Amino acid sequence: MPDPASAIASWRFALPHTPVAVPLARALVRNTLADTGTPVDRHAAELLTAELVANAVQHTDGDEPIELVMGLAPTGQWQVEVHDRDPAPPAALRDPGTQNGPGVQSGPGAQDGPGTQDGPDTPNSGAPDPREVPERGRGLQLLRTLSAEAGYRSTPEGKAVWFTLPAGAR
Repeated sequence: MPDPASAIASWRFALPHTPVAVPLARALVRNTLADTGTPVDRHAAELLTAELVANAVQHTDGDEPIELVMGLAPTGQWQVEVHDRDPAPPAALRDPGTQNGPGVQSGPGAQDGPGTQDGPDTPNSGAPDPREVPERGRGLQLLRTLSAEAGYRSTPEGKAVWFTLPAGAR
C-alpha cells in the first residue's frame, strides 16, 4: 500500500483476534464505502476484506489485534491491508525479497506496498476454475481474480496482506 500520507483519505481499525472480526470488517468496509461514495465494486471489497481477515484470524496465533487499513488513493483505487503479528507469508505468496512467485509483488516498491505484479497469476489471466480449487486456498484465488493488484509485505510487527480495487465499478 502506498504511503498513507499520499492517500486522499485513510482509515485504521483494530479488530479482535476472533471470528467476530470478519463481520466487523465487512461492516466497516461497507459503511466506509457508502459514506464516502467511493466508486468501486463494494461487494468485491467486502468479500476480499472478509477473506483476508478470516485468514489472519485462522492462521495466526495469539490474541493481538488484527489491523484493518483502508485508503483511497489519488488514482481513485481503493486499497485494503490486513496486518497481523505472524511474519510467515500467506499460502501461495512468498516474501517479496525472494524469487518472484504467483501473486507476489517485487521491485523497489514491494516493501512499501502495491507495485507491479509478476508472473502468470495477474488478475483474470488464466486463473483455474474455482470449482477445481481445493476449499483451502480459495480466498487467495478470489484475491488474485477480483483485485486489480494484491500482495504481501513484511512489517516490523509481522506482515500485511493487501489488495487494490480499480475505481469505476459500484
